Amino acid sequence: MASPRLPSVYNLVTFEAIGSTNDEARALARQGEEIAPDGTLVWALEQTAGRGRRGREWHSPKGNLYISLILRPEVPTKDAAQLSFVAALGLYDALGTLSDPGHQIHLKWPNDILLQDQKVAGLLLETESSGEDHADWVIVGLGLNVASFPKDMPFPATSLRAENWAVSVEDTLQAFSRSFLGWANRWVNDGFAPIRQTWLMRAKGLNKPIEVRLENETLKGTFIDLDEDGALLLDQDGKMRRIAAGDVYFSEG
Repeated sequence: MASPRLPSVYNLVTFEAIGSTNDEARALARQGEEIAPDGTLVWALEQTAGRGRRGREWHSPKGNLYISLILRPEVPTKDAAQLSFVAALGLYDALGTLSDPGHQIHLKWPNDILLQDQKVAGLLLETESSGEDHADWVIVGLGLNVASFPKDMPFPATSLRAENWAVSVEDTLQAFSRSFLGWANRWVNDGFAPIRQTWLMRAKGLNKPIEVRLENETLKGTFIDLDEDGALLLDQDGKMRRIAAGDVYFSEG
């Protein structure tokens, strides 16, 4: 395993193969700040039990990027979810530094990154708190399709290699670690407002008809905005619906 060049704020923990980088990061985080300080980054070349949102399986063969970053922000628990948007902007910028002009990159609510309108990466956020007022730690899990992508998915997927990007896993890790740090510092200094504003500028489907699939119902409407907590605001014929979690699909054309 090659050793990537990361900013000094990161503490890199590497594995050839592991069940889930998020599971390993959680076990480390629970051992306390001395064992897993802020910036501890778990990286595996392969996951044998990778997972995405709602416990879905995340196919994790060698050749793609699988990382989980342990953060210990001094923020209220309710604000911890904002780090998903921070990470999405970090990956957006990282991909921008690695690509040639002409590639379309968009952000898909709540935590996916699209390349040429196909899913190329996903984020999984986990947090634990000993009380309502403060998050003990936050884990940002990231899977990026570098060499391969799963077929027959509900939402079409792609990989960097399938789109003719000549980059390595190490390249993507180095680029993300740098750009995430910049956005995280801005979040700490300026709050969620500039994060939300920039995320919306880069979002897929804003002000257009979308379908949101919840566990027990499917909603249709126009994607109008994000609220101050990052929830999606859906306009259904003048009635505003706030959605905290769901799967977004876009209308044809």
